[in-house]
Amino acid sequence: MKKYFLLIATAAMMASCGGGKKSAENNAATSIKIDGSSTVYPLSEAVAEEFRTEQPNVNVTVGESGTGGGFKKFSRGETDISDASRPITAEEMEACKTAGINFIELPVAYDGLAVVVSKQNTFIDHITVAELKKLWEPAAQGTVKTWDQIRSSWPKEPINLYGPGTASGTFDYFTEAICGKKGASRGDYTASEDDNVLVQGVANDKGGLAYFGLSYFESNSDKLKLVPVDGGNGPIAPSQETVSNGTYAPLSRPMFIYVNTKAVERKEVQGFVKFYIENAEKLSKDVGSVPLQSNEYKMVLSRFAAKTTGTIFTEGKTSVGMSMADLLNKQEGK
Repeated sequence: MKKYFLLIATAAMMASCGGGKKSAENNAATSIKIDGSSTVYPLSEAVAEEFRTEQPNVNVTVGESGTGGGFKKFSRGETDISDASRPITAEEMEACKTAGINFIELPVAYDGLAVVVSKQNTFIDHITVAELKKLWEPAAQGTVKTWDQIRSSWPKEPINLYGPGTASGTFDYFTEAICGKKGASRGDYTASEDDNVLVQGVANDKGGLAYFGLSYFESNSDKLKLVPVDGGNGPIAPSQETVSNGTYAPLSRPMFIYVNTKAVERKEVQGFVKFYIENAEKLSKDVGSVPLQSNEYKMVLSRFAAKTTGTIFTEGKTSVGMSMADLLNKQEGK
């Protein structure tokens, strides 16, 4: 009898181990890994939360290591989807090519970069692009230290700057748009890939100024003051309307997800990406991003269905003055 029960227990244990292995395999097969831009993170996380309610067996994880950090993981095959607040660069495409990774580039929304100060700041009511350049260009490091050096009517008080780290797509876009060259920035500022750290820092600093995605301002508007930017046509603040119609220039830009084509072979990834595109218009408004036009989402969905690989941009640069529909049609040869 003891021998009989021992055999039963052994068989049960083996079945349990086998079942556990199978369960682990199933869990792996129903996991979707996303990482990248902290600016795109709120939208991807919102989509993931909605998707989990419909597909509770699919484990979707969303990280925020910055656009550059996300592409490094993506090019190593560590993630299925990479969030990006700028187009992929030639170097990043080469890294993917070397690793045998093809991708589908999908625009999902627009974003405006918010320039903000603390609510304690009473002297800055707007700032020009030229003043932003004077404030952030590499030559300012160690020399531009007080606010009166930017505008003579501003007080002689210390300048404290906050901004994304160098792996951030927001950093790349801001430096190119304001300083004229990607990566051209003074280095003596408080940097973080976590926009929440920047929010907390500038909110409590009367002499501070920061820039980050509009969604982070909108979710912290109770403790931050938005600074309208004058790009040559008078001070304009970023909003759903000004970012969508392009009047908030030059600090408006598209946001993307990049999908590994091998990952698309899995049904759960197919379902998630389709769900993402179909719900991005509504959810982007909820998190403070600016949606594409309805017809543009239809074009993006067609691009995904056709598994069109590659980028619609040149050398990792956005195309100012062209709508997303124009860009998508251009690649399709229409």
